[in-house]
Amino acid sequence: MKLGQIGVRRASSADASRIAAVHDAAWAQTYRGIIPGRELERMIARRGPVWWKRALDRHTAVLVLEVGGEIRGYATVGPNRMRMLPYAGEIYELYLSPEVQGLGFGRHLFEAAREELRRYGLAAFSVRVLAENDGARGFYERLGGTTAAETGERIGEATLAVVVYGFSAE
Repeated sequence: MKLGQIGVRRASSADASRIAAVHDAAWAQTYRGIIPGRELERMIARRGPVWWKRALDRHTAVLVLEVGGEIRGYATVGPNRMRMLPYAGEIYELYLSPEVQGLGFGRHLFEAAREELRRYGLAAFSVRVLAENDGARGFYERLGGTTAAETGERIGEATLAVVVYGFSAE
């Protein structure tokens, strides 16, 4: 893999298939053994290129991380879905292709997502993480996230524990 230029930009509908490929690879690696197998496969299949194109056509705030001209990660941001928390914004998703994880690109994408939220006036924000996702939990804790809430998410027949990290406005 050539690193070349590294940058984050707002996604366009033309990026849908490449975002879907990152989503598929990242979710398969991250959630295997956490989300029940059949449910995980359904969730991955549901978020294909058509789903991403529709989201982008609706102006969903999606950022993409490009490394050497290839999309290797994405983040989605917007208003906080847990209105009872003192955080106006939320990073809904932040995922990297498995081959670039652990190289510092996640921090780069996180900071770009934080800046995007600031542009929307949502400087204080939260991130929801499945409690069993030790890698993501460590990542957000190293970035200064503090536990703001603990909840659960129903996926198929299972209810999985979720930790919500809060990040105050800087």
